[in-house]
Parts: sequence; structure tokens; C-alpha cells
Amino acid sequence: MIITIDGVAGAGKTTLARHMSNEYRDRFTVTVIHMDDLYEGWIDPLGASLTTKLELIVQAHLARQPCITTQFDWLRSQPGPSFRIEPSELLILEGVGSGQSSIREFVETKIWIDLEPIVGLRRVLARDGNEIEAQMVEFLEEQRRHFMKEGTRDAADFHVNGLN
Repeated sequence: MIITIDGVAGAGKTTLARHMSNEYRDRFTVTVIHMDDLYEGWIDPLGASLTTKLELIVQAHLARQPCITTQFDWLRSQPGPSFRIEPSELLILEGVGSGQSSIREFVETKIWIDLEPIVGLRRVLARDGNEIEAQMVEFLEEQRRHFMKEGTRDAADFHVNGLN
């Protein structure tokens, strides 16, 4: 089974994924993949590289095979080490871009977290520091374009209020 949790930056996607993972671990083997680990930094984070990685991860999951991909090193602003994703019964993909159209046909449950982008921005800056404000403002515009192109919100099976 595959679940995606998408929505604007700062909406609470990671928190929901953590709660779901904790809830289901008694019944299934669970793997959570964070889009922040798959982006290639601030330049075109929602572009073709993310799509390719997601497609490879999903295909490996469906084949019950391990998958190796790279993780971005945000402290050094460069590609980081490779990491191995072991097969599991439940794969939770969370983060901006996780619910994109290229993998939707393989996803059992698509969750969208509703939140005003400016509220999400404030949450991200409180969590990660004001020094990334310029990059985050650009990211907000990129995520807006991505969601419009992909129709992510409208494709979701469930909508959750990110204010709670």
C-alpha cells in the first residue's frame, strides 16, 4: 500500500506521517520517505529529478525490491550519501510534491493538508530559521506552480485542516 501526504510547506505533513507510521507499525512494516530528503536543493526541487526518484521508489516498492537513491545534504548544499529503502508493506510518501500525477495510479490513499501558504511559511521559518526566508519565498512560488500544474489538491482522496 502507498499513501501520499501533500500540501504547502509547513502544513504538518511530517507530523501526520509520523502519527500514521506510529499507528500502523503494530500491523504493518512501514517506511516513511520525506520529500526534503529527495529534493536536489533549492534549485528546481519539484522538477524532473524528484519525479524520477519517486517513480523509482514506487516501482521498487510495488516489486517488493529495495531501492537506492541519494539524499540531499542541506548543510553542505550538495548531494549527500546514497540511502537504501527496504521493501515494506506500507510506504508513506510525505512532503511537497509527493502526490504528483506520475505516481497517482499506484497510490491507494492521497491526503492533502489545507493551510494558507503564509501560515506555512511562518511555521517553516520558526522551525528552520529566518536565514532561509529568501529561499522559502521562492519555494512557495514554485510549489504554487507545481500544485496548479499537477492538480494535487483536487486529486486528493482526503483533505485535512492544517491548523489543528
